[in-house]
Parts: sequence; C-alpha cells; structure tokens
Amino acid sequence: MSTSVLNKTSYILAVDDNPDNLFVIKLALEQKGYNVKLVEDGHTALAQIQKFPPDLILLDVMMPELNGYEVTQKIRADKTLPFIPIILITAHEESSLVKGLDIGADEFIRKPVEIDELQARVRSLLRLKRTIDQRENFVSCLTHDLRTPLVAVDRMLSLIKQGVFGNIAQETDRAIEQIVSSNNNLLDMLNNLLEVHCYEVGEKELNFISFNVKELIEQIIAELRPLATEKGLDLKLNLQQEIAEIQGDRLELRRVFTNLIGNAIKFTDAGSVEVNLDLAVKESQKQFVVEIQDTGIGIKPEDLVTIFDRFRQGNHRRSGNGLGLHLCYQTVKAHQGDIEVSSELGKGTKFSVILPV
Repeated sequence: MSTSVLNKTSYILAVDDNPDNLFVIKLALEQKGYNVKLVEDGHTALAQIQKFPPDLILLDVMMPELNGYEVTQKIRADKTLPFIPIILITAHEESSLVKGLDIGADEFIRKPVEIDELQARVRSLLRLKRTIDQRENFVSCLTHDLRTPLVAVDRMLSLIKQGVFGNIAQETDRAIEQIVSSNNNLLDMLNNLLEVHCYEVGEKELNFISFNVKELIEQIIAELRPLATEKGLDLKLNLQQEIAEIQGDRLELRRVFTNLIGNAIKFTDAGSVEVNLDLAVKESQKQFVVEIQDTGIGIKPEDLVTIFDRFRQGNHRRSGNGLGLHLCYQTVKAHQGDIEVSSELGKGTKFSVILPV
C-alpha cells in the first residue's frame, strides 16, 4: 500500500504544552500529506479523542496536570475507543522507555525529534493500525457470512426431519441428527466468536434491566435437568437467603450461568451439581453470589491460571473451543463483577460469580 493512500485518511493528534514543538511536528507531517490536529494539554486531548478518535497520537511525556503517561493510561483504559497507536516524545533522558511501553504506548522517541525518524515511525504505526482494523473487519464479516449458510442448513435439515420432502429411513434420521448436532456446534462457536470479538473491539452493548435472578437460574436448571438426569446426577438449587432483583443484561447473564452449569454437568460423571445463591457484603457494597459446585473430574492447578484466556482449551476430550469461559469472564467484568474458580483433581470444581446488587 502506498504512502499516499495512507495519508489521505490519516488523522493525527499531536499533544504538547510547547507550541514550538507542535509547530515542528505539524510542519513535518503535513509535508507528507497527513491531517494534523494540535492540542496543548492532556485534558483537551482526551476530550478531542472522545469526540473524534484519531488514527495516531503523538504525545509529549512532560506536561502539567496530566503527563503523557497518565494520558496514555486513560486512553488504554477506555474500552469504547478503537485501537489508536501512541508515540511518546520526551526531551529527558531519565524518562522511562519501559514504563511508557508497559502502560500501552507503541513507540518512544526523544527530542530534538529527527524529522526522518518521526515520519518513518508514523508510517510504520499507521500500517499497523490499518492491519489491525482490517483484521477486525475480517473477523466480523467472516462470522456473519458463515452464519447465513449454517442457519439455512439447520432449517433445511429441520424440514427433512419433519417429513416435508417425504418419509425418511431410520438410519437416515440418525445420520441427520448427527449433522444437526455438528451444525449447531458450529453455530455456537461462531456466535461465541462474534460475541468475543464485539467485547474486544468495544462494540458490545449491554441492556441493563431489573430482573429476578432466582427465577432466571430456576429456568436454566429446569432446561438442563434432563442432561443431569441422563447421567444420574443430582442437580440442586440452594437458596441461602431471599434474593432481591439485580440490575444486569438478563440475556448475557443467562448465557454465563447456562455455560457454567452446563460445563459442571458435562465434566461430572457421578455425584452432584449444586447451585448456591447468596448475598454478601464487601466494603459496604451488597453483592450477589452464585456458586456452581460439582463433584467432577476437577482442573489441574497449572490450568487454573489460564482458564479464562481466549481460545484456551483443556486437554480433556470433552473440552470445547476455548471461547465459552472467556466470554463468561468478559460478560461478568462488563457487569463490574468478578468470576473465580477453585478446583481439586478428582474431587470437583467450584465457579463463583459475584455481581453488585
């Protein structure tokens, strides 16, 4: 891709409390055709970024009130923003390259700025941003485009099973059941991938309402009970005290609890799965606690460290695609809550979801 193509769409925000430094940066970058916006303090920069996210930020480290490190931290903490490359610029030798990179900066250059170096680093990071943006668009388009034929196949198989196209033999019916199951697994995986993608790019929108969480979990248990009964498991709901309504996205939390209880059933061959509902108080804040305790195979200590990582798959033959628990983690965190796990091999696992009331 040519430099001119990049420049036509590249909007750069330069932040420095020294107008002379800003003038030099503006002159150097406008020579290459970039659109450069100048601001002189961190607060104004953050307001500008919220209104019009730039393609790249040049940020002076030493500024009054909000320094470059603090501005970088605030940008990286804002999950509603797209990926924006940040170049930190400083005149001081003691400024920490390690600190800058650790808090989220992408490059670090020193004053007096060499024009050729500045232009080269800007070109490099704009290429990086373009690659990341294209990847994110690819994931979104891929999941949507793949869902369409899979949904069509699911509907067609349903019509075949209903006998719309004529009677089918028993062997054919069993084969169709297997195809339906595989197709549904693919749909679930794509849906999870799309949900994870939305969280990661800040496009996930939650619909917070008040709802009775006890009734929600009772519905989930009723739906999953046949799976437990088929394995001879005792699936129990224990209410420690009366639970008030909570605020949250009912559909997303339903996904979390269905996943956790379903996993407990899947990885338990004998004994029970217990769901405990309780209220707790932490730092004067009421919390709603859901514990899913099973007597299943347990999880290795080394696997507990990465259990909520994206695409992390267990070694057990029943392990899924590594998206379900990551999506649970993302959803609970988006509700300002916590999700914890403890386990002992051969004795069972307990997942705890803690949500503010």
